[in-house]
Amino acid sequence: MTPQERIAHLRDEVNFHLYRYHVLDSPVISDAEYDALYHELLALEQANPTLITPDSPTQRAGAEPLGAFAKVTHPAPILSLANAFNADDLFAWRQRIGRYLPDPTMELDYVAEPKLDGLTVVLTYENGRFTQGATRGNGEVGEDITQNLRTITAVPQRIPVDPKSELPVPPYLVVRGEVFFPLDKFEQFNERQRVEEKQVYMNPRNAASGSLRQLDPKITAGRPLTLFCYDLVAWEGVDVPDKQWDRLDYLRQLGFPVSSDSQYCDTIEAVAVLYEGWKEKRNQINYEVDGVVVKINDRPMADRLGFVGKDPRGAVAMKFPAQEKTTKLLDVAVNVGRTGILAPAAVLEPVEIGGVVVRNATLHNYDEIARKDIRIGDMVIVKRAGDVIPYIVGPVAERRDGSERVVEPPTHCPICGEPALRVPGEVAIYCDNPSCPEQLVRRVEYFVSRGAMDIDGFGSKTGALLAEVGLVKDLADIYYLNRDELLALEGFKDKKVDNLLSGLETSKNQSPGRFLTALGIRFVGSVVAGLLINEFGSIDALAEADQARLEEVEGIGPGTAVSVTTWFADERHRALLEKFRAAGLQFAAEKPAVGTGSGKLEGLTFVITGTLPTLSRDEAKALIEAHGGKVTGSVSKNTHFLLAGEKAGSKLSKAESLGVAIIDEARLNEMLA
Repeated sequence: MTPQERIAHLRDEVNFHLYRYHVLDSPVISDAEYDALYHELLALEQANPTLITPDSPTQRAGAEPLGAFAKVTHPAPILSLANAFNADDLFAWRQRIGRYLPDPTMELDYVAEPKLDGLTVVLTYENGRFTQGATRGNGEVGEDITQNLRTITAVPQRIPVDPKSELPVPPYLVVRGEVFFPLDKFEQFNERQRVEEKQVYMNPRNAASGSLRQLDPKITAGRPLTLFCYDLVAWEGVDVPDKQWDRLDYLRQLGFPVSSDSQYCDTIEAVAVLYEGWKEKRNQINYEVDGVVVKINDRPMADRLGFVGKDPRGAVAMKFPAQEKTTKLLDVAVNVGRTGILAPAAVLEPVEIGGVVVRNATLHNYDEIARKDIRIGDMVIVKRAGDVIPYIVGPVAERRDGSERVVEPPTHCPICGEPALRVPGEVAIYCDNPSCPEQLVRRVEYFVSRGAMDIDGFGSKTGALLAEVGLVKDLADIYYLNRDELLALEGFKDKKVDNLLSGLETSKNQSPGRFLTALGIRFVGSVVAGLLINEFGSIDALAEADQARLEEVEGIGPGTAVSVTTWFADERHRALLEKFRAAGLQFAAEKPAVGTGSGKLEGLTFVITGTLPTLSRDEAKALIEAHGGKVTGSVSKNTHFLLAGEKAGSKLSKAESLGVAIIDEARLNEMLA
């Protein structure tokens, strides 16, 4: 088999397994087997660069940044739909279209599809290859975002995806779909944005739109976007089913992701029942929907019905009741966070939204308040979607009467009275007093929480109470609590106190990564803490690292590096750490027992990245060092091997560019055999 033939075969294989994993959620090979296929393809392409094509799965990481988006004229109008808001509207729509049918009372069947609240995209395939992707734009002309769409795993680069498929390759096919942020990924993404001091998005739709319209595809590639397809816009050279239900199946067979929530309905009454059910479960699924799209199943018949203005008669969008309401902004309170951030919080005239009475809403930060020109006394639009904290969309400026007041950023902490601090380049305003009582309460709550030290019997309410009554004046004080003092508190009986003290004793064995997380250093959550402990091995070693050394660690930016070095430079924090050390907490990661080394790796330098199948990074490092090798944190021309696991990051790309040999855990074991 020639390199060209092998590359073509591997591309088909890799694309098929990506489809099985990301679209069907049903992989048929192990991650290790997939990695082997992918890296073989990557190596062959690097050895034969003239054979690299844009549709290769190795090219999903993104091309060079664009200067601007080119315009794309769609082969057919990408239309919007008329709206219905209840069953009566739905039946009225059915009655209206009856005038255009051969028999007004003839029986029709329908397909009901979730009305996704993302960004509409139009995907073009020529001879089975993805050649162009565009936004909807004005329905006739959109923007060319091909390179960004290539980074989304759910977008097939070739069709049919399954190399064993008996479906003919379409010479020309244009597909309509919706790119969106899964809800479980949205909050995680926003939290990461906050930590990295980057833009925080108001809702998943804005996040999807903003991610797809990045001029640098590498930014898009780093965001957890996915796709559902639901319509065929244009085609040539293939027989496309006449029924919408069959078209969805045709899309699935080609390898496009299609929502499993779409349903066939044999009567208009069945559609109405389904709509009511969807209203109940809209907040229970992992993506945002704002209604149900109802289509006549017979697509040629639907097309013959024509249009009302720009709205096709053969389909209608049944919108859900709004999850936003208008109410009055009574005041803007200031909440003090555990890191000292003074966050504005809206105090609202109570309003019912989606079955929940909302009295408070987030305002994000004072720059956002100024940008939206939100004033105390305004009538404001409040939105609530799923479990997301309600937020203010904006003011209704037309309803102002002149009594409204501009929101002024705080000049002092509302709790301790210390002057507020604004760090240049940041939107947040801080209370810089580490003795601020409210900060201490929040820090204790965080320290004992499940995501930090996870102390059994020590809930957040207990932490807050102990801080408020003065038994805990700093974080380390919780390990010096006296049994008699605890029993003197209201509600603290023998069993509760025993459980609390036992939980504290057990927590002393928590990993240094958890301990570092629990300290609440700005920008150091669990992921960053894990990176730092993996790199330095102990909190003591981390404390001695300077900013430049920290920035060498993959995933650590300048903001985090400054925050960490500043925290450890504070003598108060040094004293706190010694208090923790005296209490018996773990400062260093345990190194696994690796036995007597062979010296087989003497003189070799390794870098470790990604998640290995059986070894932690610490274990892999200890193993390499036990056999004479050296492990460093960053790839350079002096690196001999990159030990790469699943989800290897930028170190993999750098190693490839420098020609550093890339090995997996299995190959490392072979070297030591």
